[in-house]
Amino acid sequence: MTSPTTFLPVLERIAEEIEHTPGRGRPADYIPALAACDPRRFGMAVAEPDGAVYGVGDWREPFSTQSVTKVFTLALDLAREGDELWEHVGREPSGNPFNSLVQLEYEDGIPRNPFINAGALVVTDRLHTRTGDASGTLLEFLRAESGNPRMSYDEEVAASEAAHGDRNAALAHFMASYGNIDNPVPVLLEQYFRQCSLRASCADLALATAFLARHGVRADGTRLLSRSQAKQVNAVMLTCGTYDAAGDFAYRVGLPGKSGVGGGIIAVVPGRCTLCVWSPGLDERGNSVAGVAALDRFTTLTGLSVF
Repeated sequence: MTSPTTFLPVLERIAEEIEHTPGRGRPADYIPALAACDPRRFGMAVAEPDGAVYGVGDWREPFSTQSVTKVFTLALDLAREGDELWEHVGREPSGNPFNSLVQLEYEDGIPRNPFINAGALVVTDRLHTRTGDASGTLLEFLRAESGNPRMSYDEEVAASEAAHGDRNAALAHFMASYGNIDNPVPVLLEQYFRQCSLRASCADLALATAFLARHGVRADGTRLLSRSQAKQVNAVMLTCGTYDAAGDFAYRVGLPGKSGVGGGIIAVVPGRCTLCVWSPGLDERGNSVAGVAALDRFTTLTGLSVF
């Protein structure tokens, strides 16, 4: 098993380089609760399959995870319904902004992938149908995998998103008109906004993502996903996980990854480790500027990628 001394000097070097990098982007100002975040903040953590975790900078500081949680909701629903899920959401990059309505109209209410907002709404809806509490199921899973029982949702952020959630409501109603939403739209939106408001640290998320490095096996040794399903989730992360910049992310980083507009990004090196990086300054596509740069440096310095 790789020891922390293998990666920790790499993380320290990356943190030093990032500290001296100008131009960190801007926080997500269209969500008022996120607008005040300092774009100079930076944290990065690595978790190994045996549960060892270490990091640099603000790696223990909780932040708003936003779309990062879509990976876990996808895994939890895929574990319950299997391939039937893919009849309701696709697996292709969208090429459009994450909150776009355009493709839904000419693709009969079937979202392109689980990580754009429309696709995540479908997955949350289906998980809620199967569990009766999608956000509660997600929180229970993340607390268990991270070992952090204090992880929770940020009600202020959830309320902020609900107050500015007309586009997501439009997406949900439009898909409901095609029969692709089971639950009442207000119920679905409440679940979705709560899931996006989760607060967690880089350490929490690196540990929680480790089941994908373990090919579907949870921290307690039980299996959540088959090896094939874990491969599927990693593949969709690689091709669709960073909005309409997934090609550039694959080119620069070479790992399955999922970003959120709170500035977090998780990434997976199958069989070796999982990473989470956080810095709130975003580029024009909604990805953390320093986060992408840090992951780029990690795979460059270590030689670890899926390619």
